[in-house]
Amino acid sequence: MIKYFTIHRKSLFPFHFLSRSSPFSSTKHPSLLKPSKTPPPISPKTLSHPKIPSAKTHLYASLFCTLIHIYLTCGRFSQAKESFFNMRKHGVIPTLPLWNHLIYSFNASGLVSEVMLIYSEMLACGVLPNVFTVNVLVHSFAKVGNLNFALEFVRNIDDKSNVDTVTYNSLIWGFCEQGLAFQGYGFLSEMVKKGINFDTFSCNIVVKGFCRIGLVQYGEWVMDNLTTGGISKDVIGFNILIDGYCKSGDMNYAVGLIDRMRSEGLVPDIISYNTLINGFCKRGDFVMAKSLIDEILGSCKTKDVKILDGNDHQKAVDKSVTLEPNLITHTTLISAYCKQEALEEALSLYEEMVANGILPDAITYSSIINGLCKHGKLAEAKVLLTEMEKMGVDPNHVSYATLMDAFFKVGDSMDAFALQGLMFVRGISFDIVVYTILMDGLFKAGKPKEAENMFITLLKHKLVPNSITYSALIDGRCKLGDINGAESALEEMKGKNVVPNVVTYSSIINGYIRKQMLDEAVNMVRKMVGENILPNEFIYAALIDGYLKAGKENVAFDLYNEMKLVGLEENNFILDAFVNNLKRSGRMGEAEGLVKEMMSGGLSLDRVNYTSLMDGFFKEGKESAALTLAQEMTEKNIPFDVVAYNVLINGLLRLGKYEAQSVYARMRELDLAPDLITCNTMINAYCKEGKFEYALNLWDDMKSCGLMPNSITCNVLMRGLCKAGEIQKALSVLDEMLVLGFSPTTAIHRFLLDASSRNGRADDIFLMHEHLVSVGLKLNQEVFNTLITVLCRLGMTKKAVSVLEDMKERGFSADIITYNALIHGYCIGSHVDKAFATYSQMLKEGVQPNIVTYNHLLRGLSAAGLMKEADELFSEMKEKGLDPNASTYDTLICGHGKIGNNKESIKIYCEMIAKGFVPRTSTYNLLINGFAKVGKMAQARELLKEMKLRGSLPNSSTYDILISGWCNLSYQPELDRALKLSCLSEVKILLSEMNEKKFIPCENTLSNISSSFAKRGKKFNAQNFSKGPYKRNNI
Repeated sequence: MIKYFTIHRKSLFPFHFLSRSSPFSSTKHPSLLKPSKTPPPISPKTLSHPKIPSAKTHLYASLFCTLIHIYLTCGRFSQAKESFFNMRKHGVIPTLPLWNHLIYSFNASGLVSEVMLIYSEMLACGVLPNVFTVNVLVHSFAKVGNLNFALEFVRNIDDKSNVDTVTYNSLIWGFCEQGLAFQGYGFLSEMVKKGINFDTFSCNIVVKGFCRIGLVQYGEWVMDNLTTGGISKDVIGFNILIDGYCKSGDMNYAVGLIDRMRSEGLVPDIISYNTLINGFCKRGDFVMAKSLIDEILGSCKTKDVKILDGNDHQKAVDKSVTLEPNLITHTTLISAYCKQEALEEALSLYEEMVANGILPDAITYSSIINGLCKHGKLAEAKVLLTEMEKMGVDPNHVSYATLMDAFFKVGDSMDAFALQGLMFVRGISFDIVVYTILMDGLFKAGKPKEAENMFITLLKHKLVPNSITYSALIDGRCKLGDINGAESALEEMKGKNVVPNVVTYSSIINGYIRKQMLDEAVNMVRKMVGENILPNEFIYAALIDGYLKAGKENVAFDLYNEMKLVGLEENNFILDAFVNNLKRSGRMGEAEGLVKEMMSGGLSLDRVNYTSLMDGFFKEGKESAALTLAQEMTEKNIPFDVVAYNVLINGLLRLGKYEAQSVYARMRELDLAPDLITCNTMINAYCKEGKFEYALNLWDDMKSCGLMPNSITCNVLMRGLCKAGEIQKALSVLDEMLVLGFSPTTAIHRFLLDASSRNGRADDIFLMHEHLVSVGLKLNQEVFNTLITVLCRLGMTKKAVSVLEDMKERGFSADIITYNALIHGYCIGSHVDKAFATYSQMLKEGVQPNIVTYNHLLRGLSAAGLMKEADELFSEMKEKGLDPNASTYDTLICGHGKIGNNKESIKIYCEMIAKGFVPRTSTYNLLINGFAKVGKMAQARELLKEMKLRGSLPNSSTYDILISGWCNLSYQPELDRALKLSCLSEVKILLSEMNEKKFIPCENTLSNISSSFAKRGKKFNAQNFSKGPYKRNNI
């Protein structure tokens, strides 16, 4: 055996015993760690320098071993290893019992690699192992899954006295732990051949192995088969079977095993009942679980316990046995209650156990903390963690991990990191669960570098990442857009035989979808299926949503049908994906039909579905349908969250039928805390209503409540104040923005320059611009373009050109926006020649004109009456492939109309209508006026009808033109009396419409009316139209 071990020594331990750090490498995320500064591997030549008298060697060996054991017990592993190094440095060689004690202690502490190295040192010191040494070594090999070496090691032991039943039991346990129960069962034959007896422990280990892989019935057969060979059954074996059947869901058979135990002379113990209680809890049958506890409690008084068998009959248990529910009994049920979010029941049972004199331990408290966290009661959970210590119960890593995870999930990373610090200070070791929670939390807190370091740290501590760890790593990398890193982690976990699960694949599929790599996402689904991991409905929902957003409805419906074929039902996420798609394309009628169809199949709408539908109906102006859904939510006791209320607020305020303050007050009545979106919506609404005091008060409230405004808040408030001309208030808000750390944005620069330009003074515009630059506005092309645009809008083209020169000196080139602003400025100032010179300059510099450029030039030509040149430019624009828009046609119609070219105006109007554009009211007025001037009032009347039909609302000027036209037509001497009366009838109709719309005729119209009706003695009636609360509304 020693020879065998020595031969394999180098291949087994290619690392330093006292290494404080070990290298880690990954395909995509290498770790460059510094080499260890610790001493090289221990060897007799380097360490054997006796400095202690030989007579006291045993005393010092005992002292060192005791110290090492204390360090290991306290979890101070580095000090334990350092003490071992110092012991060997001084040449102290422990006796075999002390070596065995060291090996056992290191193995029990989980330092398996050190176990093998200590054994190597023991052999090097000439100390031969015994059976205890061998058993600990085999157990350590089995613990880390090094089964092939463990098996070969056992089979090559020369001294057969060093192998016993425990040795093979450890070996069988290792194989069963890895799911290799059949191989473990096979070793029983090998034990018989070598004359080594197997015992009840051997039997129980094999039975548990089969139960672990779901072959409970086979495990029961093994137990029956072995016991016929002389092995006696015990309560532990039956408890293993009860646990197996409970996990397989066969509770009736598990309960029946209790009767079988009794019939075979064995008495069920509290573990038997705890196992049954746990099984019932996992099935959600809390009534049965609680009744078992009540019966056990009853046995304490009556010494007669009864349980329900599969047929619900009561059967008596041995009356000589008294069972008492222990801490595990109550904790099992409390934990189950908490997992099912039945917090009240859990707390009631907690009070009951305390009343019965059973004091909770860390596991009980951890379960209650978990329940509180699931109910969102994090403050109470934090208090309970403190109370644990006052009760003399030290929180364990589970207590801290549960609360940390909850804090991370609600975005409270500060409290989570504080708990991490407490764990470190109190010496609580981090297991793989804690590291996984921290890594996942760091990703969620936006600290990817620290999260990656956390993963490297857990590898340095020789912890083995599980599927949950890798899933969190993959999810974190995917959310950062690091698909390559996620793929690398997936390959790494497969290389380490960590099997990916549906959550792992779901994370990477969502990562592909976020990057719009939809085909890769589908390929990953196919890969999952090839590995016998079936995608769930949430993966299909993500894929369907991704394809719908990409505009590929057919593929989305194919995936939906595929999902139905494999037996998955539609869920609320899939419904929401389809509703959002239909909402985006304005097809809420179809969405409503889809909802009804899915609801008829048994799907109930959740809050998100209601919110999406309300939003869609509001956006289509269907207020009644949206409010009906809101009422439905109330009737079904589906509470509004902030998102739902934000949709309701936006919808109601958009309709303009409700005051912002009343909607906001109602939200506060429902105890809904407004979020940033709510406040931004409210500030925008207040500004539109002109209630700036309310808007500014809300701005102050946000800061006092710790809800920090964002750039949208600042832009909305500044836009509202500037639009109303409240420049001083806007500047005050700007000062507060600077204190909060915000710099002026290009949007704020535009708002303030627009407001400053209203008095028409260039000095005010430049002063505002310079002020904004002085407080942090970064000069860029957009800023210069805004300044040039504002100046040109006022016709200040010379100053705009000087700004352009400054802009070029700073390294910014003029773009299409710059040239359009200059052309617009020249056209406003009637400098059409300079506008075209600028147009030529932009072409020379390679800047291609757009439709806005041509519209500015066409307006300049139209204003100058140069319609021939305008028509030529219009043709040139079409030749360049630019499609005219509504503004283009309006400009040309007005231009031809002003020079009396009505025929060309009507021709362009017909082309405009044919292309689906609706003329402005002013364009219609010009066309109507053209017909009115030549007495073609029938055509003018038809244009009015067409105008209304197309949704272009007539204004006061429209009615003035038509009334004057009919009045003028009534003056024509060639008209007979009937036609003249018909003209005046038209005037009356138009006057009645004006009255309904509260428009007031202009003086010229009143004069025409008076003249027309005065001839017939109706001057008084005409004058009455000049009275009343009417208004003019000219466009």
